Amino acid sequence: MQKELMMGNHAIALAAIDAGVTFVSGYPGTPATEVVETVFKNKTDDIYVEWSVNEKVALEAAAGAAYSGCRCIVAMKQVGLNACSDPAMNLSYIGVRGALVIVVADDPGPVSSQTEQDTRNFALYSKLPLFDPSSPEEAYTMTQMAIEISEKYSTPVILRPTTRVCHSYAGVSRNKIPLVPVKKGFEKDNKWVCFPALSYLNHLKVEKRFADLMKEFESLPYSRQYGTGSTLILASGVNCAYVKEAVQFLNLQEDQYIFLQAATIPLPESGIISLLDKIDRIVVIEELDAVIERQIYYLYGKTGLTAPVIYGKMSGDIKTAGENTVDEIILLLQRVFEIPKLVENHPDTREPAAGKKAVLCAGCPHRAAFYTVKQAMKDQRAVFCGDIGCYTLGKSEPLNMVDTCLCMGAGITIGLGIQKANPDDTVFSFIGDSTFFHSGLQGVLNGIYNNGKLTIIILDNRSTAMTGGQPTPETGSVSCQSPQVVKIEQVLAGLGVSEISIISPYALNEGIEIVRKTAVLDGIKAIIFRAPCKKKETVKKQVKIEESICNGCGICIKEIGCPAMTLNNGLIQIDETDCNGCGLCTMVCKRQAILQIGGRYE
Repeated sequence: MQKELMMGNHAIALAAIDAGVTFVSGYPGTPATEVVETVFKNKTDDIYVEWSVNEKVALEAAAGAAYSGCRCIVAMKQVGLNACSDPAMNLSYIGVRGALVIVVADDPGPVSSQTEQDTRNFALYSKLPLFDPSSPEEAYTMTQMAIEISEKYSTPVILRPTTRVCHSYAGVSRNKIPLVPVKKGFEKDNKWVCFPALSYLNHLKVEKRFADLMKEFESLPYSRQYGTGSTLILASGVNCAYVKEAVQFLNLQEDQYIFLQAATIPLPESGIISLLDKIDRIVVIEELDAVIERQIYYLYGKTGLTAPVIYGKMSGDIKTAGENTVDEIILLLQRVFEIPKLVENHPDTREPAAGKKAVLCAGCPHRAAFYTVKQAMKDQRAVFCGDIGCYTLGKSEPLNMVDTCLCMGAGITIGLGIQKANPDDTVFSFIGDSTFFHSGLQGVLNGIYNNGKLTIIILDNRSTAMTGGQPTPETGSVSCQSPQVVKIEQVLAGLGVSEISIISPYALNEGIEIVRKTAVLDGIKAIIFRAPCKKKETVKKQVKIEESICNGCGICIKEIGCPAMTLNNGLIQIDETDCNGCGLCTMVCKRQAILQIGGRYE
């Protein structure tokens, strides 16, 4: 069968299409974003796709479609599961009628997240089955397996690719699987209503289902063991590929070890138990938590057997945070198998991360907004609460305008708490347009309801910029040709915010005056700094240095930290390939040595 080169996320999306999925939803979040985008680019007319306002909404909407017999998929990153854990937990009890696969992309490292949480823990907690692919090929096949398991057991199923699987490429063979004949349409039934008495009965069913799935997973190809030795190597996810490479590099023979891929939650217990009295040591390699390792100790306790030496996270042989590497696994296996000479200079699968400091892009409107507020408050005590998005980089020097950052939408609610605890402080909460719609509204409502005092700065760059520029309720929708556009200022007014200002972040002097006037007012106030993300701009604008005037004082660099500007041999230089002529530096320069070519953003 012919193979196509595809990224892991592309494989998940195309597997869903080939399996007859008709409802796809999600919220943008690296490393999961491409799943929904790929479905949208390749969908047929009978597939509905939406970017939902948050993960909770995405999962609940997909649940409704699954209640109606549809095959559905929801995509998010690992912190998105936190936002939808309430419906996810309840759906474990209620179940579905069609199929519902929840793609939760974990981010060991983390590469682009605020946590390193391990979704396998949630699968154990919620008793939802989980597939843990080790490659794009497995991401494809496991997506289709997850759909089949979901239909067979009437349960949501979690697919847990990690960053390396999501964004690596491989040749994948496509396979269209037949639809199960299901009468479409929502059918009224008491089972869709989670009364406490029904939940008790459903809990019994959930426990039985988990036990049945344990037996079901025994027959999967990923549960087969390889090798005949007395050392058991257990691995999950992308670590399976690392182990295979390390074993090959060390020239270990199959009579030295037994390899088993732990690809599912629940683990196929009986297959593992059958090995326990045949081995004298175990190596467990996984990311991020000791999920498999703990279950191995549990199985020894359950069987009454004496556990041998177990190398893993709990023993300190595998690090408890971050991604594993092939080199680390080679060193571990060298110790385990007592290979006398350490092998050096293995060509690991990735380059070390570059040390370049993360900053806002050149010309980013958020830089101008932060600078405006900073100048307005430079002689006063003020607290600046941040949120999740590009603008978290406002923490970087020289701006240093983010004092707190917790999770999506928390900038507003934390700001309210800080103000209540410190009434004399002037408190600002910065939040992006997409994050505002995701989970900022409740904070605004809470502030009005509880008579808070807060200035909310909404950084409206007309997109979900950090994850690739996906639309927001304010800019449009991928699911319909003529979407109903939702204006931020109208939402604020509807919630009860009476003082709302809208301004370009590049109108520096006007912005400073508005911030000063707004900050002293009581109640909940909002200033919307509105200008498009620079990556969406098609018109190239520039600034240039008038060398006869510039004295190389460096104030422009020290004040705003634009990455397009450098100081070289006593003169300011501007990288023309990076600069997009936002004009902020022309307003900062006291000598008027920076001139603008073309207009400024309005």
